[in-house]
Amino acid sequence: MTDVTETALATRRRTPAWLAVTIAVLFGLFYAYDVWEAVGNLVGLLSTVQSLDTQFSAFGWVVLIGAIIVPVVLFAGAFWLGRARAPLGQVLLYGVGLCASAALSLDVFVMGLGRLLV
Repeated sequence: MTDVTETALATRRRTPAWLAVTIAVLFGLFYAYDVWEAVGNLVGLLSTVQSLDTQFSAFGWVVLIGAIIVPVVLFAGAFWLGRARAPLGQVLLYGVGLCASAALSLDVFVMGLGRLLV
């Protein structure tokens, strides 16, 4: 019975630390770009709203702040879930999180300014 357990543990390979860090850093740059883009949207829309002499609704603030927080949470989740997986599993987790983050950013873009104002 112990031979089966030892064999199963020997066949499961963890990603080397240097490769896991490299994958995390490369995908982290894409996630950081999403955060930067969300901050740019917030700052740009804030100046537009001020020039229109109006203000954001509570829903608008939640959407714009959420657009900043969501990529960070998705990256942390992909990192946490992928820490003991093979390199391909890590890449897939980061990729799925990045796709979800991009879809949410696109939803904010499509929503337009009208729904974010009071």
